Amino acid sequence: MPLTPAWPERAAWGTAQSLRAWQSAALEKYFTNNPRDFLAVATPGAGKTTFALTVAAELLGRRIVERVTIVAPTEHLKTQWALAAERAGIPIDPNYSAGQGKTSKDFVGVALTYAGVAVNPLAHRIRTERFKTLVILDEVHHAGDALSWGDGLREAFEPAHRRLALTGTPFRSDANPIPFVTYVPDPAQGPGVRVSVPDYTYGYGQALADHVVRPVLFMAYSGQMQWRTRAGDEISARLGEPLTKDQAAQALRTALDPKGSWMPSVLQAADRRLSEVRRHVPDAGGLVIATDQDSARAYARLLKGITGQAPTVVLSDEKAASKKIAAFTDSDDRWMVAVRMVSEGVDVPRLAVGVYATTTSTPLFFAQAIGRFVRARKRGETASVFLPSVPNLLLHASGMEVERDHVLGRKVTDEDDIFAAEQDLLDQANADQGASAEEAAGPWEALDSRATFDRVLFDGGEFGHAGEVHVGSEEEMDFLGIPGLLEPDQVRALLRTRQSERAAKQKTAGRAESKGDTVAEVSTHEQLAILRRELNGLVAAWHHRTGQPHGVTHAALRKATGGPAAAVASAVVLRKRIDLVRDWALQQSS
Repeated sequence: MPLTPAWPERAAWGTAQSLRAWQSAALEKYFTNNPRDFLAVATPGAGKTTFALTVAAELLGRRIVERVTIVAPTEHLKTQWALAAERAGIPIDPNYSAGQGKTSKDFVGVALTYAGVAVNPLAHRIRTERFKTLVILDEVHHAGDALSWGDGLREAFEPAHRRLALTGTPFRSDANPIPFVTYVPDPAQGPGVRVSVPDYTYGYGQALADHVVRPVLFMAYSGQMQWRTRAGDEISARLGEPLTKDQAAQALRTALDPKGSWMPSVLQAADRRLSEVRRHVPDAGGLVIATDQDSARAYARLLKGITGQAPTVVLSDEKAASKKIAAFTDSDDRWMVAVRMVSEGVDVPRLAVGVYATTTSTPLFFAQAIGRFVRARKRGETASVFLPSVPNLLLHASGMEVERDHVLGRKVTDEDDIFAAEQDLLDQANADQGASAEEAAGPWEALDSRATFDRVLFDGGEFGHAGEVHVGSEEEMDFLGIPGLLEPDQVRALLRTRQSERAAKQKTAGRAESKGDTVAEVSTHEQLAILRRELNGLVAAWHHRTGQPHGVTHAALRKATGGPAAAVASAVVLRKRIDLVRDWALQQSS
């Protein structure tokens, strides 16, 4: 779309000739409608900042607004926005506070935090009333984090001439309406239920098809866990198998315990994957997301032992932490370990390998975390995220392309429901904790943990080997050794090839060992693995016949047959989906 010169005398960073297709489409819609409020929902890494600053530059250039106010979740993001705005020719003061009243005439706007606005909304309202102001609300779902934040935002920016709200993650599901967001009734959700209505949406699936973001390989690891409960009982269970809620949580905490064997094994596997990626992307970096500060420090010690290099450790939302992140971004160091600072919005484009080592597992936090790895720099780069093989995380990984809106008034009837309120967990994950979260959870002791490779999740499908695959084995390296520069279709083809080759070798070995007509018993997890492979093969065949993306086909099958994603579906559900795909193929052929 042709744009007039931006303020003051040059086009904004990313305008006109270099805008991405979605940014141009969103800009065209914005300036066609000229709304007072506009909500853009775009996947992390798609370029929301560029879009917003292009809007700001154009509005300033047309003299529609005179000032810009940017509201971000953290202090670090204020600085990041100010640097980006400077490149766009829009000087922003990231150190402004309501108490100082005025800012230098050199600045055209200010950057604030949601918490800072809530402290003195009246002062910001007075400033907003003095000038025709554009307010950019970054990651606007944070406006519902506390009632005072939402109320403060309304009071401060109700007089704003224009408001541009941005978010890149699934909206929250609590009962706090987000200021300046439109909600409409949704009878499909139930009586009295309302959902948010974005003005423009650009999801992960679209961005992946446009090569705007990287494809993500999810490397899931299981293994045997052993722990002692507060009652003194010793329990042994496989990570990810059906357990009570308490047992599942304790199994996960046992896996993430840095004193066990699971975390060192997974960190070593992740570092091997990073080495493979760096063969093709020399500056690729890795990130470990920890539950608390004690774990973060312990993981850093483990990584130093594995790599011989001390990783960057980021523990809290402080100025020193911002400097650490900036230094890591500009270096070619291998690893960073963090608790809070990288959950969303932080731009470290070279991050290519992640370890999801936190007990926080809500859809919102998961999407924020994975968003750190999908920012594409050039075509062919892939991201790899290592995670525990537990049902809720596998569901999130399988549902990367699902678009969600903010739901108001929906009754939560299942604590595992994807719409269940997540704020307590988010508060815990984002808190600057001085003590270990495990200690706060009560008496509990991890006794032993052992990691085994489980499967790879990619594009709605999964790939792996039936039976246990030990860390460091040839079978594991089939997947850890995938090149770091591949197109999504090449990734899918390579995953299928390596799985087929290994299955053929296992079949040959099985024949050599079998005697007569003896039928070997197949365990439940092996049976499920066989059914999932068959389903994925049929979905791949359907893709080649119709061109329909794998994730879209899996979503259609799930809608038709019910049940969870294929990664955690039962054998009965998997067989239904296998039969349904075959029916589709027969109908198309007839």
